[in-house]
Amino acid sequence: LEGSLNTRNTDHTFQKIQSLKKELIYLRKAVFPLREALGKIVKEESVFIEEDNIRYFSDLYDHIIHLTDSLDTYKDLTAGLLDYHINIQNQRMNEVMKLLTVITTIFIPLSFIAGIYGMNFEFMPELSWTWGYPMVLIIMAAVMISMIVYFKFRKWF
Repeated sequence: LEGSLNTRNTDHTFQKIQSLKKELIYLRKAVFPLREALGKIVKEESVFIEEDNIRYFSDLYDHIIHLTDSLDTYKDLTAGLLDYHINIQNQRMNEVMKLLTVITTIFIPLSFIAGIYGMNFEFMPELSWTWGYPMVLIIMAAVMISMIVYFKFRKWF
């Protein structure tokens, strides 16, 4: 499951991990009462169990203890896999948010410039100038390119 999280982190893998975790909890709930019962049989003398058979119950008790410890370990590992899955999802979302932030940051100054020149003022010197419109487009392109170069230099994308 950990390998499939690294290669293709999908909801199907997440569902598999959840299912496995539920199975482990179910198994532990089924095995734990056996541990208690066998512990009482091994530690206390019972009239129903012969002395020669106590060693077999003791061996069975050791196996049950090992099984419950293994189930606890596997349950912790599946919890770790769930955390790993969530971390991978958060990492991907952070990458998307960073890209959207960079795009927004590039377009904010361009929107500001377009907003100023979209106002209906009568006395704007650039409006009567022949090259005013191309110059504003050139300035907007220069701002956009300089911001992209800056973000590339800072390795933001």
